[in-house]
Amino acid sequence: MLYVSISYSYSPGFDTPESWFKRTAGYEGIFEQLAKNNQVISLKQIDYEGDAMHNGVEYKFVNLNRKKTHFPFKLNRFIKNLKPDVVIVQGLHNPVQLILLHLILPKKTKIIAHHHAEKPMTGLKKYAQKLADRFTDAYLFAAMDMGLDWVRKGNISAYWKIQEVMEVSSNFYPIGRALARKKTGATGSPVFLWVGRLNDNKDPLNVVKAFLKHAKTNTTVHLYMIYHTAELLPAIKELIAKNAGEHNITLVGQVPHDDLQYWFNSADFLISGSHYEGSGTAVCEAMSCGCVPVVTDILSFRMIVDNGKCGVLYEAGNEAALLAALNSLDKLDLKEKRELCLSYFKEKLSFGAIAKRIEEIVKEL
Repeated sequence: MLYVSISYSYSPGFDTPESWFKRTAGYEGIFEQLAKNNQVISLKQIDYEGDAMHNGVEYKFVNLNRKKTHFPFKLNRFIKNLKPDVVIVQGLHNPVQLILLHLILPKKTKIIAHHHAEKPMTGLKKYAQKLADRFTDAYLFAAMDMGLDWVRKGNISAYWKIQEVMEVSSNFYPIGRALARKKTGATGSPVFLWVGRLNDNKDPLNVVKAFLKHAKTNTTVHLYMIYHTAELLPAIKELIAKNAGEHNITLVGQVPHDDLQYWFNSADFLISGSHYEGSGTAVCEAMSCGCVPVVTDILSFRMIVDNGKCGVLYEAGNEAALLAALNSLDKLDLKEKRELCLSYFKEKLSFGAIAKRIEEIVKEL
């Protein structure tokens, strides 16, 4: 069976196939697993044109819709000429492009739309999504409830089109704690980790406030914060200084992505404060290393931690709820939680599990 993945967006700043593969390792592993039993072609528009084979997947870098028009006739004809059995459209905010693609593909070709954190459109754009829905055979959402919200709002017509399939996965794996901490220099008992932007949606201020209070009665705890954007960094520094929290919180800053494997294996717990996520890359990567998530009770995280079986959930933005969650951790069987994380990751969140589920969905269409 021939799968074709298409992203209608142009991604500047990548001028070699290798740079793109490195940037999208958390996504492309799904296609690599699909390619073990199928032919898989991935189309992408970057600052490079040409073909490349990578881990069994055929990549075609084309610039046929670089200006991001709503009418990508050349790109859609290119897809048609590949004669795919299944087209996976990346993202739900390209309804016009999807409609035009359907019009030129054979009726037997299945079209699947993969959700990537988009929210339902409103106004006139909503009608475009509703029309595109008539030509979409299935939708992939990280959590079933996220897709059902689109159904309730009328952008998607039927609940049976919604399939729960994780958006991303992780190439990380467990390594010895002593080896990992030798690399990172992390100390503390237990060690906590933050990985993400320092913006309002990620809500690091709520996390720091609760952690500082937790540290007053649990003096050996330590939180390391890794971030690649620093919108709220001045406010965080002020908060730490005001509460004399330098001994319990370290602002690491940006690190190479490959080094995160050592950080996730150094930490006992990952903390997130997100109010909304399409999936949860850092949480997934943490679980692949046996690092237990303490995360907000949002739809995507609820699925990733198996409704709290693999971690701890608390109300987003609620400082008291996070503090209570932190204070409850000494009652956890940490070894058991780690084993649950690793087992659930393998069965539900790994590249192999995601690819297997996509194949099952296609057979049912």
